[in-house]
Amino acid sequence: MVKSAAATPHAYLDELSPERRTVLSALRQIILNNLPPGYTETMRWGMLCYEVPLDRCPNTYNGQPLMYAALASQKNYCSLYLTNVYTDQAAEQWFKEAFARAGKKLDMGKSCVRFKKLEDLDLEAVAQAIARTPLEKFIAGYKEGQSQRKARSRKA
Repeated sequence: MVKSAAATPHAYLDELSPERRTVLSALRQIILNNLPPGYTETMRWGMLCYEVPLDRCPNTYNGQPLMYAALASQKNYCSLYLTNVYTDQAAEQWFKEAFARAGKKLDMGKSCVRFKKLEDLDLEAVAQAIARTPLEKFIAGYKEGQSQRKARSRKA
């Protein structure tokens, strides 16, 4: 993964090639236009992150804010990370079906959607995926997952 030392989203975008800057700036705007209230945009892990502030959910597995979504320029492609799609099977299925309906080839790992240009994406599905999970629902899902992991570890 290519990591940036940029301290702000604008500094991150400024260090990109003009082509990548155009693509990521447009996708960033879609994210910002659809991001539910309460999430914040930051620079973390060398990429643009959209996360749950620690004052809303301080007890995370690594002491860091929970990442909701992220956007990064990699060596050979761009990445859009959608944690809410990764952690929710119904959301993942919906997302995959939306790309298929749009006639788009989805190149997706666990939470990472890889693409080279905006035309590779179903931008409406991306906007809906970002808007899909209110902050409190995301936090509740995280806490439920934590409880399930603790229960499993006690049984082991």
